[in-house]
Amino acid sequence: MNLSTVVRSERFVFEDLRTVFAKANEEKSGDRLAGLAAGSERERIAAKRVLADVSLAEIIDHPLIDPDHDDVSRLIVDSLDRQACPAIHGMTVGGFRDWLLDDGTTTADLNSARAAITPEIVAAVTKLMGNKDLVLAAHKIRTVTRCRNTMGERGVLGIRIQPNHPSDDLVGILLSAVDGLMYGCGDAMIGVNPASGSVEATVAILAGLARLIDAYAIPTQACCLAHITTQLQALDRGAPVDLLFQSIAGTEAANASFGVSLSLLREGRERVLEHHRGRDVAWAGDQVMYLETGQGSALSSGAHQGVDQLTLEARAYGLARTLDPFLVNSVVGFIGPEYLFDERQILRAGLEDHFMGKLLGLPMGCDVCYTNHTDADQNSADNLLLLLSAAGCNFFMGVPCADDVMLNYQSTSYHDALGVRRLFGLRPAPEFLDWLERLGIFRGGELSLSNAAELRKLMPKLESVLEGTH
Repeated sequence: MNLSTVVRSERFVFEDLRTVFAKANEEKSGDRLAGLAAGSERERIAAKRVLADVSLAEIIDHPLIDPDHDDVSRLIVDSLDRQACPAIHGMTVGGFRDWLLDDGTTTADLNSARAAITPEIVAAVTKLMGNKDLVLAAHKIRTVTRCRNTMGERGVLGIRIQPNHPSDDLVGILLSAVDGLMYGCGDAMIGVNPASGSVEATVAILAGLARLIDAYAIPTQACCLAHITTQLQALDRGAPVDLLFQSIAGTEAANASFGVSLSLLREGRERVLEHHRGRDVAWAGDQVMYLETGQGSALSSGAHQGVDQLTLEARAYGLARTLDPFLVNSVVGFIGPEYLFDERQILRAGLEDHFMGKLLGLPMGCDVCYTNHTDADQNSADNLLLLLSAAGCNFFMGVPCADDVMLNYQSTSYHDALGVRRLFGLRPAPEFLDWLERLGIFRGGELSLSNAAELRKLMPKLESVLEGTH
């Protein structure tokens, strides 16, 4: 491999492939914090030029993290099918980019190549693509998944209701969830981040959400985002688990900092699948995992092993796809400005994450968000929301007034969901839309603004659900 080039009479020589990957990345405060970023724009251009000439086969043959010392690397190697699409391995990274963006490359072509590419290949080509490229390429790809309903079909945009409460008050959680349902949100799932994270709180939240779903026969799934071990303990106590949640990362050490291992993730998935088989629910499919990721997570735990944060994020997706998840969510701006400093970096990372996940076959959503000490605002969120909608993102978040009162960060609202669905001609999941129409919340595929009488008919059931919280 030739890892040197000349840019405007200045010669750049890169130590190894890992260095080329890091310095070819777009500006990220996390890479700079780790001491990995390019020292100048000229060096970044040089690294991109070198990376463009590296073959995909060379990336496969030179792992950035040794598989003998990292189980995610080992999983990536074991998951690779070199026979799936042998023609692409002779391509360079630059040639692969051209192939992805070629009008003649179809969705079927991209799907057939999926098993033959590694996360590092996906990360490499992402570094050579502009924002518009990331939108265009991702728009070709749809990843359809099924749990209680069907997510990811073309023309569908799902919304996860996030009715968090600072004290896990169940009445507050349920009322907030109902508010979202009345806007046509919640088809992706109703997912609560518990404030306490205890087994007792997890059981109560899951039981309360199940009562709400059962009372109205809502074709959606519930999730309580406690640690995976806490959720499994709740399952042992009889709590109904639709989706099993866990945050994951791109190295073995980073996952260990989350308190998880590959074996625990696999065991959890199998236990929830078995649990589903014993429940009287008309499941639409058997995808039972909800996973969250975010650029910078490995660096924040001191487990990045000298690899840039975009590449580590791609590796997290390599792990995710082996778990056949129902939803994957990049919480792109949540980790903080130490890793994504401002609107420009958050927007870029959101487009990168969505494209990389989709190319690896994942049902990607995005929490279009920022923390209050980041150089960003609600206009920043609107910009990314619109770009990801054009790119075909599977789902976004529905947070009351876009302001999470428990996690103290800014996201997207129920009203935002209405806006992007109308702007792009998108609808909720098909089973969920049928339900909205039957209850009079939607008419003709649109939110009904004159449905007060219909909504009053729904209140007695809500009262019975709330009575069950005491």
